[in-house]
This record gives sequence, C-alpha cells and structure tokens, in this order.
Amino acid sequence: MLDPQLVLASSSPYRKALMGQLGLKFVTASPDIDEARHPGESTPAMVTRLAEEKAKALARRFPHHWIIGSDQAAALPDGVQLSKPGNYTRALAQLRACSGQVVTFHTGLALLDSASERIETRCELFKVHFRSLTNQDIDQYLKIEKPYDCAGSFKVEGLGISLFSALEGRDPNALIGLPLIALTDLLIAWGMKPLAAAYRNSSRDSTI
Repeated sequence: MLDPQLVLASSSPYRKALMGQLGLKFVTASPDIDEARHPGESTPAMVTRLAEEKAKALARRFPHHWIIGSDQAAALPDGVQLSKPGNYTRALAQLRACSGQVVTFHTGLALLDSASERIETRCELFKVHFRSLTNQDIDQYLKIEKPYDCAGSFKVEGLGISLFSALEGRDPNALIGLPLIALTDLLIAWGMKPLAAAYRNSSRDSTI
C-alpha cells in the first residue's frame, strides 16, 4: 500500500518531537475542541473521548488522511487530578503533593481514517513512583528545568527522572503525551509498515 498521509492533531511541541522519532512523514494541526470533563466521567473514558474528538475535529480539513489524536490526564491516589501548572507556585504545590506518592497517568490515543471514518482508540496506563522530596529538592528542580507547561510539573525526558524511585508501564513516551508503542501497534494493524516507511523517508532525505 502507499504510505498514508499522517496528521498529528496537536500543537504540542512535545508530541511533535515524539512523533518525529518514528521517522514518518506527517503534519501537525491544532484541533479546536472543548476539553472539559463530562459529569461522572472516569479518567480513562475522558482521555479516550478527547483523543477521538481531537482526531475527528480535523477530518473535514484533512479528508484523505490518517489522523492521530492524543490526550492525557494524571491523578494522585486520592483522585485529585494534576494539570499543567503554568507557574512556579502551582508547580511547587503539585510536586509537594506528589512527594512519596504513586501518580497514575492515563493517555488516550485515537487513529482515524478520515476517508472511511474508521477509528480505533486505546488508553495507555503508566505509573510514576515519586521519591520523598524535600522543599529544597523541589525548589532546585523547578528553578533548573521550569516544567510549567508539563502535566504533573516534571519532564521525564530531562532532570525530572531524578524525582522518581520507579516507573511502571510499557511505554515511558506515554508520560510525554504520545504512546508510541500503542500507536505503532495501530499503524501495523491497519496495514502500514512503519519501519519500511521510515527507511524510505531516510533514503529520500539522504539523496537530497
């Protein structure tokens, strides 16, 4: 089959960087949807629904593409949901609450064929075991890395790894916002060969 035209339904630079790891040709576009939680909606149901809605929001704009949507939420053991802090004060409060706790991340993933309207979704679970952190630990980390646009107030791909005692799950990329293993599973199941496509792209680039 011809390589499908891929669209990542996201304006996140982190998701774009993750998608780039696969070596596939793709474009990004920002979906405009209401991301509010529905009353009584569970976290897995919410992130899966939002991933699907993000993909579908771009279907008219990209009518012959495979569109990838993703959404993420994180929660403390008591159910309190973490967010992108936006500033030092809120990040400090979040990491204090995370200290010594196990934070559960749910990442929803959707793959939509806009031509046929076929869609499949997944929800990837990942747990982060935080060390017991002192106020000084948290202050120093935040002043070094400034992860104020990251859910949970850390960057696992950076110094944030020093905050954890263990990671539990099959794909740490899910923490950054796009579960690449689950996405690759879907692409293969739909008939694409990601490695072969990446090889072709690499070969073309090397001849330029």
